[in-house]
Amino acid sequence: MSDSPEREVESGIAGPTRRQVIKGSAAFGALTLLGPLAGKASESTGSAVTDLILRNGVITTFDPRQPEVTAIALQKGLVQAIGNDRDIMALAGGETQVIDLGGKRVIPGLNDSHTHLIRGGLNYNMELRWENVPSLADALRMLKDQAERTPAPQWVRVVGGWSEFQFAERRMPTLAEINQAAPDTPVFILHLYAHALLNRAALKAAGIDRNTPNPPGGVIEKDSKGEPTGMLIAKPSALILYSTLAKGPKLPLQDQINSTRHYMREMNRLGITSVIDAGGGGQNYPDDYEVVQKLDRDNQLTVRIAYNLFAQKAGSELSDYERWVAMTEPGAGSTMLRMNGGGENLTWSAADFENFLEPRPDLAPTMEKELEPIVTLLAENEWPFRIHATYDESIDRFLTLFERVNGKTPFKTRFIIDHAETISERNMERIKALGGGIATQHRMAFQGEYFVDRYGADAAKTTPPIAKMLAMDLPVGAGTDATRVASYDPWTALYWMATGKTVGGLSLYDRENILDRATALRLWTAGSAWFSGEDKVKGTLRPGQYADLAVLAQDYFKVSDDAIRQIISELTIVGGNIVYAAGPFSRFDPPLPPASPGWSPVRSEPSPAMRQARAPLRSGATQRACHDSCASTCALHGHNHQIAWNSPIPVGSPRDFWGVLGCSCFAF
Repeated sequence: MSDSPEREVESGIAGPTRRQVIKGSAAFGALTLLGPLAGKASESTGSAVTDLILRNGVITTFDPRQPEVTAIALQKGLVQAIGNDRDIMALAGGETQVIDLGGKRVIPGLNDSHTHLIRGGLNYNMELRWENVPSLADALRMLKDQAERTPAPQWVRVVGGWSEFQFAERRMPTLAEINQAAPDTPVFILHLYAHALLNRAALKAAGIDRNTPNPPGGVIEKDSKGEPTGMLIAKPSALILYSTLAKGPKLPLQDQINSTRHYMREMNRLGITSVIDAGGGGQNYPDDYEVVQKLDRDNQLTVRIAYNLFAQKAGSELSDYERWVAMTEPGAGSTMLRMNGGGENLTWSAADFENFLEPRPDLAPTMEKELEPIVTLLAENEWPFRIHATYDESIDRFLTLFERVNGKTPFKTRFIIDHAETISERNMERIKALGGGIATQHRMAFQGEYFVDRYGADAAKTTPPIAKMLAMDLPVGAGTDATRVASYDPWTALYWMATGKTVGGLSLYDRENILDRATALRLWTAGSAWFSGEDKVKGTLRPGQYADLAVLAQDYFKVSDDAIRQIISELTIVGGNIVYAAGPFSRFDPPLPPASPGWSPVRSEPSPAMRQARAPLRSGATQRACHDSCASTCALHGHNHQIAWNSPIPVGSPRDFWGVLGCSCFAF
C-alpha cells in the first residue's frame, strides 16, 4: 500500500525505550484516528484533488441520510463524498482515477470482531484448508497430494474451518484413511475443539507412544494393546490439541511474512478490510507480533488490525498484564495496527471450553480470586478487555465479579463478552448496565448438530440469541473466531445469520432469531467497529470515514440464500488503496510474491475463497456422495464427479476425464 496521511503514527519497536515510544504515540494516535470527524460531517471532506471515484454502482453506505448511492469519491484515504454519478463526477480532476463499477454492489469493508489473524497469518502457508471442499473423497485426495509435496520434517496440517457435515459422505475421515493417504509424512487434522487426528508418522514426530500419559483435561486414545490410535480427545480442554500442534516445525521469518501477506490477500478476496485479533495461546507479546509490526512499518498491511493481549501461562497472568501495562496502552500504534486491550484470555481458570461433544465444564473455584486483580488492574488503567465466555453459567460469575470491581473502580471504557452462545436475558441486561458489548461468531454453523444432539433442538433455537441482544440495544459485533474451529469466511457467517442454517444444512432457529440481510451486514461492518473503539471512523461509507470498501462479484441483497456463501469481492479498497482486484477489475490487482516455501499448499490448491466462488449452488443437506448407488459409476473409468467441483476437467488423464463426466461408459 502507498503512504497516506492516515498512517502518521507508527508502532513502537522492541528495545530499551519501548514504553516511551509506544505510550507516547497513543495519545497522538487517538487524535489522528478521530481527527477527520472532529467537526460535523459534510458531503465532502475538503476541496483537495479527489484521488479515486467509483461510479455506476449500487453502493450500500449505512449512512441514514443517503443509504444507497451510485457513486463515491475517495480522497487521502477517506470517503470524500457520496451521491449520484453526476454530482460525484463533478469532483474529478486531471489526476483523479475513475472506475466504472458496471452496476455492481458495493458495501463497507467487512470487519471481523473476533478472529486470530496474527497467529493464522504465521501459519497460513503451511495449512491445507478444507473449507468449501464438498466431499471427503476430495479432502483425502488433497491430503495425499500435499503429503507427497511436503518435505521432511514438515507436517501436513488441516487446522479447523471444516465440518464433516459439509461433506457429501456426511462423516469424518477414519484414521485408516489418513494413514493410507499419508503413510510417511506427519499429518495433524484438527476437528473443532474436540479432536485431533494424527497418522502414525505424526505420533512418532510428536513423541506420543504407549507410555505417554494423558494430560489434564485430555485423552490419548489407545487400542486394546495399549498403543495410541492417533485420536487425541479434548475432555474438555483443548490444551492436548494445541500443545501437540505446537510440536510441529515453524516457518522461517521471511516465510512467515510471506504467509501473513497471502492470508491477508485471502481476507481481501472475501471483502474483509478490518479485524480484531483476540490473541491466542502461544501468541506471545511482543515477540510474535514482529511480523505484523514489520508489515505495518513497510506499508504492506492490507487489513486493519486491532489486537488484544492474551495471558499466556497459568499462574502468571497477572504478571503478564502488569508488564504489558508498563509497556503499552490501548490505541498505541498506527491506524493499520493498534493495541486494543486485554483478553480474550485473562486467566486460564476462567476458560469454559465450548466443546459441545462434552458436558459443560464448571469454572475452577479459584477463578474469582485469580481474575479479580486482573480486571481491577485493567479498570484502573482504563484498558478495554474481553473475555471468552460460552455458557450463561460462566457469564453469570464473570458479571458478578465485574460488578464488584466496577463498584470500586468504575469502568471508563468498553468490555466485551466473547461468544455468549447460551446467555440469558438477565445477563444481557447486566452487560448493558455495565456498558459492555457482545461479540458473536458463527461457531454454531460448525457445531450446531452437536449442540442439538446434547441439549436439544429447542435449546438451539436461541443459541446465541442475537435478535434479543439487538432488541435490547446492546452493542453487538459479528465475527468468526477463525481459524481453529470455524472458517475465516465471513459469507459463511452471513449465511448462518440470515438463514439460521449450519454448513451441513441443518436449520437451527425460528424466524425470531434469524436476521434480515441488512442487519446481519451491519453487524459485520458498523457493529464490529464499536469493539475496537473505531465506530466514529469506520463501518459506514460516509464523508470523513475510512475509505474501506468491497465491490462484490454477486449482489448480496439479491442472490438466493444458498448463493450468499458464494460471494467474493472483485475489488477491495483499504484506506483508499486497492489491495485486491479480480474479474473486470483484475488490471488493478497489486502484485504479490508467490507463496513460500515452494511446497506450500497455497501454491497448489485453490484457496477456500477460490473454491467458494466456483462451487455449484446446492444445499449441504441435499448433496449426494457420488458413491451411493449413483447410476453413473464405471468400473473401468472410475467415478470422481467431485473433481469437477473444485478443479478444471482433468483432460490429461483418460480415466479421470471420463470419471468426472460420469461415465457409465459414457465414452462408448
